[in-house]
Amino acid sequence: MSMERPSVRLNTKIKTENAMVVACFPSIGMVSSVVAHFLIDHLDLEFVGAVVDPRLPVITLVQEGEPLPVIRAYAGKPQCTIEGCDQVILLMSELVIPEPLVNDIVWAMFEWSRENKIVHGVVIDAFAKQGMKGNLNGAEPTVEYEDTEGVDVVGIGANEKVREMLKSMDITLLNQGVIKGINAAILSEARRRGLDLMSIMVEADPRWPDARAAATLIESLNKLLPSIELPHEPLLEEAELLESQIKSMMEGAEDAQEVTASNSMYG
Repeated sequence: MSMERPSVRLNTKIKTENAMVVACFPSIGMVSSVVAHFLIDHLDLEFVGAVVDPRLPVITLVQEGEPLPVIRAYAGKPQCTIEGCDQVILLMSELVIPEPLVNDIVWAMFEWSRENKIVHGVVIDAFAKQGMKGNLNGAEPTVEYEDTEGVDVVGIGANEKVREMLKSMDITLLNQGVIKGINAAILSEARRRGLDLMSIMVEADPRWPDARAAATLIESLNKLLPSIELPHEPLLEEAELLESQIKSMMEGAEDAQEVTASNSMYG
């Protein structure tokens, strides 16, 4: 008997062809979550489905009375500067995906993207400020970068075309580092397949939701999605609210951790 495999299950009414996928999995300073919630709100993205795997923890996140799956998908049609791209699909989770599941889930996502003619991918990530320890229980990236007075941003491209695109966006290519967890698997598989996928990483403070880092990263996304208008002050306020919401989600998930080994929420 074959084991059930992970799958991407979206509303059948959603057209996925020529979409750009934005992946927001746990990052330093909760940057990915802040960015994801900002994009959902300001690009009018709608919940359209989930990535399902029977081995994921049996928990449901609840936000404003709405039950949410562990890995969920949102979609919309904001303006996109990439040739051939006319919509956005956002994949996000607050859960650090258990390492034994990562490769299967990533494979399922890439097979889905191939079948649905996805044209581009962006992974949202962050790294801890120099001298600070990350908060992902060993899954945080380690990068060597030139620390400036501002908030530093670096990029990784799965192929030469995307690396040139990052340079045109004035994003410094990461010279050396180690990426871990699901973001590492996404980058590695994208390179193996020769796909147009990039990772944008921002320097963040791991002690709290870093709205300033998220705002800096969104400014880089503006070059891919010029329909984004960055209201800086509201973003900072949203980050403070998001902090309490995510902490509540984490507290609820901690109970599930007691019966599901090796699962960890970040924070």
